[in-house]
Amino acid sequence: MKYLIAGLGNIGPEYWGTRHNIGFRVVNALAEEAEAPFSDERYGVVARMRVKNAALTLLKPNTYMNLSGQAVRYWLQKEKLTVENLLVVVDDLALPFGSLRLKPKGSHGGHNGLRNIEECLNTADYARLRFGIGNDFPRGGQMDYVLSPFRPEELEQMPERVKQAAEMVTCFCLEGAEATMNRYNHK
Repeated sequence: MKYLIAGLGNIGPEYWGTRHNIGFRVVNALAEEAEAPFSDERYGVVARMRVKNAALTLLKPNTYMNLSGQAVRYWLQKEKLTVENLLVVVDDLALPFGSLRLKPKGSHGGHNGLRNIEECLNTADYARLRFGIGNDFPRGGQMDYVLSPFRPEELEQMPERVKQAAEMVTCFCLEGAEATMNRYNHK
């Protein structure tokens, strides 16, 4: 089986450590573990790896968050994959920091990256791994918050949470959404 794993974020060093770029962190961890180098390709940087019988194409779109759908649509077509073989890794304000939830489908929930993917694919029926970034910001401060760095106490927990997210991606590819949700969503 082949899968497209799209970690969402914004390109550029000024965005690297921000909350919005947690999707990039997770696919980086997967590539690092597999010693799979990223290369510049159309609409993003891509790494290819295998986990047992699953071939994974890891994508970090270079379209910026709000246009992520262009890159996801292109790579699904290029890899000849359907949305059933797509997993999007994304930050989520509605979850406390470090909470991880896999969903087989759902709404964009106000997330502009997911909204654009939904528009470009004409469906919300694709899996997403939501990584909680918390919502400790004043009214109207959402944009500044998602583009802010993590706090030191969050950074201490980051390696463990990213590792668990990477395990969830692997489980999704090998066992499917239902098994992954049953194993990890309650934690």
